[in-house]
Amino acid sequence: MLNDLYNQKILELAGNIPVTVKLENCDACSVKQSKLCGSKIGVELALDGDVVVGYAHDVKACMLGQAASAIMAQHIVGSNRSELVQLRDAVTAMLKSDGAPPAGKWSDVAALQPVKDVKARHTSTLLVFEAVCDAFESVNESETV
Repeated sequence: MLNDLYNQKILELAGNIPVTVKLENCDACSVKQSKLCGSKIGVELALDGDVVVGYAHDVKACMLGQAASAIMAQHIVGSNRSELVQLRDAVTAMLKSDGAPPAGKWSDVAALQPVKDVKARHTSTLLVFEAVCDAFESVNESETV
């Protein structure tokens, strides 16, 4: 089971997580932490409307959180809020029920499918997806105040 969970693709993703620096012009940010394992991921977004034009992350997470963060960092620029909410929902469904992994530019998420069988690892795997969506929510909250 551990060989499936920590498959070659996950090892490659986690080992090649893009290093980012803090954004000079950050429009939205969020930090999410797993109470179970302590993994913590912070994200910063630069936005043009609801499209991500810049991204930074601070990842202090297990290999699964690192792999998920690597996927996000590779593909988030150019994505809009709706796409990212759909992505979060698809990854959640993939892990917690029988949902199919996302396709297209997000197809690397399929490498995370073995996490489905290890419920204790769901939260750390979902952190980056939750953080990105939460960052968008923080923008909406500040606009309505």
